[in-house]
Amino acid sequence: MSTNNYTTLNMLEINAYRMDGLGNDFIIVDRRENSVNLSKEEIIKLGDRKILGFDQILFIEKLQSNSYPITIYNSDGGEVSACGNGARCVAYLLGKNLNIKEIKLKTSNRLLSAKIVGDFDVELEMGKPLFNFEEIPLSKTINPSNITLNINNKVFTGGFCVNVGNPHIIFFVKDCFEHDLKVIGPKIENDNLFPEKINVTFAQVIDKSNIKVNVWERGAGLTKACGTAACATAVASYEKKLTENNVNIKFKEGILNIKLDTEQNIFMTGPVSDIKNIKIEI
Repeated sequence: MSTNNYTTLNMLEINAYRMDGLGNDFIIVDRRENSVNLSKEEIIKLGDRKILGFDQILFIEKLQSNSYPITIYNSDGGEVSACGNGARCVAYLLGKNLNIKEIKLKTSNRLLSAKIVGDFDVELEMGKPLFNFEEIPLSKTINPSNITLNINNKVFTGGFCVNVGNPHIIFFVKDCFEHDLKVIGPKIENDNLFPEKINVTFAQVIDKSNIKVNVWERGAGLTKACGTAACATAVASYEKKLTENNVNIKFKEGILNIKLDTEQNIFMTGPVSDIKNIKIEI
């Protein structure tokens, strides 16, 4: 499948790409050659799964200082600073387009290094986690590694907050599907403790090398997979001495491998889908 079909805007039709990482699905718009702008209202409309649907929409910008800037929006129209699976999909798309294996991407707050390591496998270096309450951020001085929240008259304890390019809270539980994330996910996401809202993961440690997760994604809702949630969960479980520094994070449709090096750099490896050319009408 050709990836040389640069994005163009012709009346109300946009050439774009659809990809996913373990079911975490994206629309990718290439702005290297042509300027394409969508309003927040248009993104929200396209994010509706009755019309098009996606977890995130990503825009590839022109090469700057040996890296490709990417701009990311959730399906609720809000701009975000990180999307691990989306970045891996963009890296794969650019790699095939440019016939290269290594690609650097620039988000609003991080430089990411990606490498195509298999037919459809992409490794992404995510940088280092941030642990201070101001960096996550939290609205008050509190221990980010032991958060207690009262949601719908149920107390959740031991929440671990970390920023891996975007903010996450992880609760380690016996059964990650015991609680209905469609109900409590948005409550936690929008809690006053989190001024920029937060991604929510319920994690079930299987053994020292494997964790099963259930994720509510900030601005997107219940998702089949989330790359940054996998990274945040691996960091939290390692810090809490629940797992080693190399762990498989299990989603419903597959596995992401997360490794932490001795300097706390995060490496995420997993599959991406094939590239599908689509046309968007707005």
